[in-house]
Amino acid sequence: MSLQNILQTFAVINPNKQVSTEIADSSLYQRLNEDYNSFKGCELVSCYTFDKDWDSWENHPAGDELVILMSGLVTFVIESGGETRETCLSKPGDYVVVPKGHWHTARLSKSSTVLFITPGEDTQHRSA
Repeated sequence: MSLQNILQTFAVINPNKQVSTEIADSSLYQRLNEDYNSFKGCELVSCYTFDKDWDSWENHPAGDELVILMSGLVTFVIESGGETRETCLSKPGDYVVVPKGHWHTARLSKSSTVLFITPGEDTQHRSA
């Protein structure tokens, strides 16, 4: 067992609940698709720092996504039934569960670091 840092090395929870680590670099998502059977049954534990609003929406049809604020101030916008609702994460440890199959994006009031536990299989994206 070796010490890792979630800002540099993400964790993949495999379908058998074993954890693998992956360097958070530009080829990460390509490796995830190739090495984890298109991410079937896997979850990605990742952490990102954002300096601006997201320029796209995403949707995770394979399950709920857990989004945890580590620092900053971010508002998650979740679309449901043609309407949107906003959830403001303002204190470290605040979190929101994005329900399976719901489109979502983020608006930032300042630079923010967010931890995600994402069911990555068949993730979809669309422009904001």
